[in-house]
Amino acid sequence: MTVRERARARPLRALALAAAAALAGGGSSARAAGDGPSPVLSRVRARGAVRCGAVERPGLAQAGPDGRPGGLLVDVCRAVAVAVLGGPERVEFRLYAGPADFEAVRGQEQDVSFLTGSEIAEQELAGAVLPLAPVFVERHAVMVPGASPRRSLAELAGQGICFLVGGSAGRSLEAWFDDHRRSFLRHPHSEEGEMGDAYAAGRCQAVAGEATALAALRLAPGVKELHSRFLEEPLAAFPLLATAGTGDGRWAALVAWTVHTLVAGERAETRWIPGGAEAMPVPGQALGLDPGWQRRVLAAVGDYRALFERNLGQGSPLRLEPGPSAGLPRGGLLLAPARD
Repeated sequence: MTVRERARARPLRALALAAAAALAGGGSSARAAGDGPSPVLSRVRARGAVRCGAVERPGLAQAGPDGRPGGLLVDVCRAVAVAVLGGPERVEFRLYAGPADFEAVRGQEQDVSFLTGSEIAEQELAGAVLPLAPVFVERHAVMVPGASPRRSLAELAGQGICFLVGGSAGRSLEAWFDDHRRSFLRHPHSEEGEMGDAYAAGRCQAVAGEATALAALRLAPGVKELHSRFLEEPLAAFPLLATAGTGDGRWAALVAWTVHTLVAGERAETRWIPGGAEAMPVPGQALGLDPGWQRRVLAAVGDYRALFERNLGQGSPLRLEPGPSAGLPRGGLLLAPARD
C-alpha cells in the first residue's frame, strides 16, 4: 500500500473503530465497557437462567403436554444457556401473548427474544431490540386436500380459500392474487379452530396461513379423514430473528455468535475446509466464555439441522421440509459466517 493509500485508509479505519465502539457500549466509555464483564451476562449468571421468549408457533415455541415450552426456538435458547451457564435446562421461556409480554421486551427484562419484522413494528420495538441473526424462515403458504387436482396457486382462481381475518397471511393471499390479476372466493374466519373445521368439512377448497400453523392443522384431519399437502409456491417468506436488548452490545454479540455456531456447525469438515465447531471459531475470552464453548454447545443441543429435524422436520409430527430454513448448500437461505 502506498503512502497516499494509507492516508486515505486511515479515516475509514477510524470510522470503523468508532462504529465498533458504539455497538459495544457507545461514546468514550466503550473501551472500559469492552474490557469489563457484560452486564447481562453477569445478571444471567446471578439468576442462574437465560430468559427467552417468542410468540407461540407450532414446532418453534409451544407449550408441551406438561405445560413447559418446547420447539426449535427453545432449543436455540438452550444453546445460549449451555454457552453461558453450562447446561441446556437452565432457561426460562416465555410465550408472548399480550402487551405485558412485549412490555417485558421493551423494558430489557428478556435476555433473548425471537421476533418477526411485523412483531417488531406492531409492538414498536425497533428502538428496544438489536436484530441479530435469522433462526427460521417462516412462510405464508397454501394447503389443499391431497386428492385435489390443483398443483399451483394459479389453479385456485375462482376457488374458495379459507384464511384468518386481519392476519398477515390473508394480506399475502390478497397481494398474490392482485399481482397476478386473478380472483378467488373469500372465506374469512375469526378463529383458527373455526377455520380448520370449515376446511376439513370441505367448505373451502384451500386454506392459507403460516406454514407451521398449517402443518399443525394437517395433523387434525377431521371426521372426513382429510389428508392435505402444501402447494409448492409460497405466498411470502419472512425471517424470525434472534434479538437482544440494546443496552449490552457484548451480550448481543454472544447471542449472535451462538446462533451462527449452530448454523455454521452443520458444515462437514473436509481436507480443504473446517467444519463443525471449527467452521467459525470464536474465542471464548472475547465474550466472557471459556475456551471450547462452541464444542460444548454443539455436543449438548446439536447443530441447526438437527434442531430443525427434531422439532419441525421428519423427526417431528409436523414433518415440514426445511425449504428456505436450510443452509445454502442444501438450497436454503440460512447463512452464517464461516472460516474458508
